[in-house]
Amino acid sequence: MKDKKLNFKLQPSSYQELWSLDTNVVFLNHGSYGACPKAVLAVQQNLRSQLEQDPVNFFGKKWEPLLDNARSKLAAFINTDAQDLVFVPNATTGVNSVLRSLTFSSDDEILTTNHEYNACRNALNFIANCTGARIVVAKIPFPLESPQQIIAAVLEKVSSKTRLALLDHITSQTGLIFPIHQLVKELQARGIETLIDGAHALGMIPLNMQEIGATYYSGNCHKWLSAPKGAAFLYVRRDKQPEIHPLTISHGANSLRTDKTRFQLEFDWTGTDDSTAYMCVPEAIAFMSSLLPGGWLELMQRNHQLVLQARQLLCTALQVQPPCPEQMIGSMAVVPMPVSLENRGYMWLHDELYDQFGIQVQVVPWQESPGMLIRISAQIYNTLEQYQFLAKALKSLLKTKDK
Repeated sequence: MKDKKLNFKLQPSSYQELWSLDTNVVFLNHGSYGACPKAVLAVQQNLRSQLEQDPVNFFGKKWEPLLDNARSKLAAFINTDAQDLVFVPNATTGVNSVLRSLTFSSDDEILTTNHEYNACRNALNFIANCTGARIVVAKIPFPLESPQQIIAAVLEKVSSKTRLALLDHITSQTGLIFPIHQLVKELQARGIETLIDGAHALGMIPLNMQEIGATYYSGNCHKWLSAPKGAAFLYVRRDKQPEIHPLTISHGANSLRTDKTRFQLEFDWTGTDDSTAYMCVPEAIAFMSSLLPGGWLELMQRNHQLVLQARQLLCTALQVQPPCPEQMIGSMAVVPMPVSLENRGYMWLHDELYDQFGIQVQVVPWQESPGMLIRISAQIYNTLEQYQFLAKALKSLLKTKDK
């Protein structure tokens, strides 16, 4: 791409051809919806062809073995037992499934933070309105200097009435990796169950469910794992599985089968649907692992280092300070916007970057100062030159605003 206004030419990454991304767009927002590689999409298309060639045979004979294989491969990838996993369309559905299954009273408190994803906060509001439970919000400062500030803010809000804590693993708006291992340990020591919204974690950072020890964990496969859209998982600790049900009650509720738990029987089949996104999870794991000699660990580290370089580049260009330590960042980072750009609104900035410069990047409104953040993502198809182009575009918009 060459923008006449900036006279800045970009060389595409050699990895970009493995994706279907528009080569005329500088795509710096893998974090929002992910992007599925062509090879994984080809596997999904093959599965869809099999389904449509004989739907009865596919659902009757092929569907369950394919689903179980995908679950088994995912369980191995995140170090848990396949018996403790079910697939759901997205992490928000997993969070809702847990919240809607549990019983709350007006004496209960549900703890969350001011960084919680809006959709899941809305689910909390719904539960509170229906049950009378009180939502308690721990205010996490931002910018911040240490993970200990998160732990202190959360624990400060714990009371004898705290029944459940809903916490992000990696926050959507601010891109922070929460110290989930320590938080879960501290909360469980106080008798509090934990529901972790892990929408961004799978494929961005190593994920070990046994080490985390959460009661419930919901995560997306379509973001950093790069599976097709509509693939996510819900983990439920085994002793809690009888209490948790899908949002749609279907045949599994009274199935006479004894070879699977009621938990899996209910979630696995909620009605006729296209489950091929779930079935492609093994291919996504294998494909992304094949891109670099060091597999997933090298890919995660490569993306982490690239986003740190990009963050520093943008902070220098905009003359702002990094809002959090490097160790609290995975493959996403946010940079505070100068006040002169904040005043124009986040949609204005997003649209100007896209319409004028062909840059697709997330611009986030924040409730406090800094009032607007730009969130960059780093995936293997991204290059440092793309972030240099973003920096030039932002500086150009700053000059335009000053005039």
